[in-house]
Amino acid sequence: MEREPSVRSDGHDVTPLLPPHVTTRRAEPLLACLESQAELQQNVVVLPMTGRRYIIHIPTDASRDRMFEEAQKDPDKTMPFWSRMWPSGIGLADAVLRRADQVAGKRVLELGCGLGTTATAAVEAGARLVVADYSTLPITFCRYNALYNTGRSPSSIQFNWRHPSAHAMARAESGGGFPLILAADLLYESRDIEPLLSIVERLLAPNGMLWLAEPGRRTAQRFLNTAAELGWQGVSEEFHGPWPDASETTVHIHFLRRPTYADQLATTLGGWRP
Repeated sequence: MEREPSVRSDGHDVTPLLPPHVTTRRAEPLLACLESQAELQQNVVVLPMTGRRYIIHIPTDASRDRMFEEAQKDPDKTMPFWSRMWPSGIGLADAVLRRADQVAGKRVLELGCGLGTTATAAVEAGARLVVADYSTLPITFCRYNALYNTGRSPSSIQFNWRHPSAHAMARAESGGGFPLILAADLLYESRDIEPLLSIVERLLAPNGMLWLAEPGRRTAQRFLNTAAELGWQGVSEEFHGPWPDASETTVHIHFLRRPTYADQLATTLGGWRP
């Protein structure tokens, strides 16, 4: 696939060169959509625990700044935080590869797919993956990055998990429940707890699992305590960098199983115990 070179203002070549296993026919529409909305650069991401190496395409700093400026003008002010590479998504990708036997062949949903590091690992692990985000741009980044690294791209649904439309929910529910839902860095404020629990309860298969990655926010702890009171059970693990942003963040990944029966007695743990 030959393309005219694309050069950033600082002189760095940012041409998204495709590896030979990715065909022009599949990649060109995704890449054309991305290039119409952002200037791209490549980041090499090494998952710290498995050592797996991915090339992830991200918006340049200038493109990201424009996205945030445009979002400020939007009445909903939905900020494009997805445009950065966060440790939680990388840690969750590591967890997916380390537990690939629990992912392979399963119908999996990722809420808030962002740039697609976790999705890339899930596709590589053999998941039948569906990704969701609130706008087409992060979904396109996610699908392109997964395709670039694995030669395969996930299916997608556009919806805001905090306020999903009836049409989007009908699409998400059309194939039956998902045995596994992946989510990284979704819990920022207390108002996020109820919507996340609600959407997961609706879309998760009976006895299914939620793998939740987060950097130790108090909101996440409140989410876990609420889930425990409803009978959810599971275990937690810590994942450590180095991360691409050079932070020393500890990523907490919670492997949560929903109650088998709706009338199951609430847990006696009195809150989450990792």
